[in-house]
Amino acid sequence: MIKNVFYELQNIKCDSGKEEVDSMSKTIIYHIDVNSAFLSWQACQDLSIDEKALDIRTIPAVIGGNEQERHGIVLAKSIPAKAYQIRTGEPLVNARKKCPNLKVIPPDFSVYVEYSKAFIALLQKHSPVVEQYSIDEAFCDMTGMEILHGNPVDFANTLRNEIRDTLGFTVNIGVSTNKLLAKMASDFTKPDKVHTLFPEEVEKKLWPLPIEELFYVGKSTSKKLHLLGIKTIGELAHTDRTLLKSELKKHGEVIHDYANGIDNGVLTDHTEPNKGYGNSITTHYDVTDRDTALKIILSLCETVGARIRADGVYISVVSVTLVDCEFHHVSRQMTLPSTTNVTERIYEAAVSLFDEAWHKVPLRLLGVSTSHASPDKYEQYNLFDMEKYEKLSNLNTAIDSIRSRYGEDSVKRACFLNSETDHMSGGLQKAKRNSENKV
Repeated sequence: MIKNVFYELQNIKCDSGKEEVDSMSKTIIYHIDVNSAFLSWQACQDLSIDEKALDIRTIPAVIGGNEQERHGIVLAKSIPAKAYQIRTGEPLVNARKKCPNLKVIPPDFSVYVEYSKAFIALLQKHSPVVEQYSIDEAFCDMTGMEILHGNPVDFANTLRNEIRDTLGFTVNIGVSTNKLLAKMASDFTKPDKVHTLFPEEVEKKLWPLPIEELFYVGKSTSKKLHLLGIKTIGELAHTDRTLLKSELKKHGEVIHDYANGIDNGVLTDHTEPNKGYGNSITTHYDVTDRDTALKIILSLCETVGARIRADGVYISVVSVTLVDCEFHHVSRQMTLPSTTNVTERIYEAAVSLFDEAWHKVPLRLLGVSTSHASPDKYEQYNLFDMEKYEKLSNLNTAIDSIRSRYGEDSVKRACFLNSETDHMSGGLQKAKRNSENKV
């Protein structure tokens, strides 16, 4: 509906004179970011059940993982919790030290998926192209929509209010001419705000900010830039591009463009295909024996393999990551002789990599990932392997179908019966996986 209206407006625009065409030809991008999404959505859910319920947004509260299973980190925080210097991603044990009366709510991903769907559906009513960036963020292309919506900044405020009044939670909206600047603008003062960051505002609004606040500048890059005497985004913008390339390779050129407000990324409502698939799990106990470790790796391969087959692709690289009890990381990878979507083939490679990487130290995290995903299949097995893996591929596909219809616990390997290890582990929690399968 909105796309048809947009195309009609294009024709109206062409008959309205050069001045109006020029005023409407400017690209306008919104970046909409839900404020403290998980916590806000949990509050909305609580109030929808009981309008007299305590609004957790008004007290020091966080959404946090399971401390007993060592997933105890802050996933989202309220504004009162932020006043205690509680940060997203920090361990819950640290957060409790800062605020002894902190209320911790476990995550409910099925709720978050439903609110995310409603959020995106509302945006699609107003924009011809909505690109979902994450579960709680989206870009909207508002180019040429002035006739329908009026001034872009005024309408951003209208949209912000509509989301709050209709869905019950607040958002920040950044308005600019490209995705980078719109996203940077939405990160300015929160919550429930609209900010602009047009190219002519970059010098005043963007350049004074610390280098760490620039999109795509992480801790490692930040340290390198500080060693070069670059502390602000403005200083980065004025640094010689050749120097940055010599120190940071291609990444240096990218962040130099970003510091100058340059972003040629195209907004699209088409989802990019995955190039790799991986899962990891932090165990609630130290893994000290090979059998337990391999059972966990098998459970990770089950989830990874199912995702690969669901997307109809094949992978050719497998890697394993281990983190020991002292937080030392080690990774190993191998390229397979043939592409595969077979869980057992991925597991065989992962076992070989695990045996190479593990030095008998207690482990707290295990991960399996794959890459070089492609819809193309090629075989270099010997005759017996080809027949074996073809049968396993058909069996895996049949099991996927049963799990899709009757739930992922409807079929499991015998080794996981009466086991502490979930037969499909890692990545998304089971509730989140199941809720997303229904989307």
